[in-house]
Amino acid sequence: MYFRISDIKNSDFIGKEVSIRGWIHRIRKQKENSFLLLRDERGDVIQIVYPSFKTDNLTIESSIGVKGVVHKDKRAPEGGYEVRGSDLDIYNLSQIDYPLGEYTSIDLLLEYRHLAIRTRRMTMISKIRSSLLRYLRDWFVYNDWFEITPPILVRSSVEGGSTLFKLNYFNDFAFLSQSAQLYLEAMIFSLGPVWSLSPSFRAEKSRTVRHLSEFLHLEAESPWVTLADLLKVQEDLISSTVSNVIKERKNEFEFLRIDTSKLENITPFSRMTYREAIDLLRNKDFKVVYKGSPRPIEYGDDLGIDAEKLLTENSHVPIFVTNYPLKIKPFYVKVDPNNEEEGLAADLLAPYGFGEITSGGLRESNLQQLTKRMMLEGLVSSDYEWYLDLRRYGSVPHGGFGLGIERLLRWILFMTDIKDTVPFPRTMSRINP
Repeated sequence: MYFRISDIKNSDFIGKEVSIRGWIHRIRKQKENSFLLLRDERGDVIQIVYPSFKTDNLTIESSIGVKGVVHKDKRAPEGGYEVRGSDLDIYNLSQIDYPLGEYTSIDLLLEYRHLAIRTRRMTMISKIRSSLLRYLRDWFVYNDWFEITPPILVRSSVEGGSTLFKLNYFNDFAFLSQSAQLYLEAMIFSLGPVWSLSPSFRAEKSRTVRHLSEFLHLEAESPWVTLADLLKVQEDLISSTVSNVIKERKNEFEFLRIDTSKLENITPFSRMTYREAIDLLRNKDFKVVYKGSPRPIEYGDDLGIDAEKLLTENSHVPIFVTNYPLKIKPFYVKVDPNNEEEGLAADLLAPYGFGEITSGGLRESNLQQLTKRMMLEGLVSSDYEWYLDLRRYGSVPHGGFGLGIERLLRWILFMTDIKDTVPFPRTMSRINP
C-alpha cells in the first residue's frame, strides 16, 4: 500500500514502515548519505535519507518508489519528518539535462510550461484554482440555478467583430465563441436562472498582464431581475467563494506567501456611477491618449486598465461601476428609462488595482430598440434572427453577467501577470505548448 506524503507527516507514523512514490525534487549528496526531497502527485514533499551508494545514478525529476521508516527530525525540511529508506524502486531515470532550475527565466518557464506545472508554486496555484471552481459551482447548485453547456462554434459576435477568431466550417465560416450570453438568454425561457462555465476566445492584440486569448468564462443569466438583483448575486457569489477558498486552501496561500487578511471582510462591495468615476479620475488629473496625444479623460471615454487601477488601488473591497454611456456598451445593453444616454449595466472592479473581473447588466428586451441598436453598430441582422426571435415571442425583463476566472484568480492570488493563473496560457504571441 502506498501512502500520500501528507498522510505520513503524522506522529502516529513515527517508527512505522511506509511505502511512498513520487519524483525527486532536490538531491543533496554527502559522503555517507544522500538526502532526497521527494514530491508526490499532490505537490507535498518529504525528505528521504539513503546511503549514498544507492543514489549514484539518481537525477532531478526521476520517478521512484520508496520503502522506509518514518522518523521525526527537526532538521528535516517541510515539517521535520523524514523517511530513512531501505528499498528503492526506479520507475524512470530523468535525463540529466532537465531544463528548469531554481533561477529559470520567465520566458523559459513559459516555453517549458509542460514541465513548469510540476513546480510547487504552480501546484499550489492549481489547487487554489480547483477549489475556486468548485465553490463557484456549489453556489449555483445551492441557489437552484441550472448549469448548461453552450456551443463554442458560433456565427455571430457578442463583444465586437474585430476580436473574433474565424475558421472554416464545412466550406462555410464560423467563429470561436466570445461569450455564451446569447445562448444563456435563450435558455431562461425554459429553465429560469441558468449559468455556464466554458472557454471564451478574444482575438485582441493586447500585450497586457490581464489579457488572454483563451480564458475560462463563467456566465449567468436570469429572467425577471433588476440591476440591483444582479449586483446582489455577484456580491454573494464572489464573497462566499473567496471566503471558502481561503479557508480550504490556507496552506497553499501560506506557501505562496499571500496575505489572506486582505481577502477578508470584502463586503459590502462599493458602488459608484460611471460619471462619478470620471469626476474622480479628472480630479486626479488622469489622462487618456486621443489621436496620439494625451488629454484629460472625458465623459464618454471607456475605462481602460490604467483608469481602473487608479479607481481601485486604495480600495480593499470590490467596486461596482454603473450607469455607463450606452455608446460604449454592446448592442444588447438595456437603455435606462430615466436617461436614454445611459445603459443599465455594471462592471465589477477588483480592489488594489486589479481591475475588471465581471461585466453585466440588463438586456434590451424590446425588439424595436434592439434592432435599432444593431443597425447603429452595423451588425448583420440575418446572423441574429434566432436571437431576435427571443424578443418576438414572449420577451421578458432579464439580465446577467460574465466573470473571468483567471481575472478573479489574479486578484485573490495577488499575481502581477494573468498568465500565472492558468496551466497553459494562450496569448497573441503564445500557442505552445
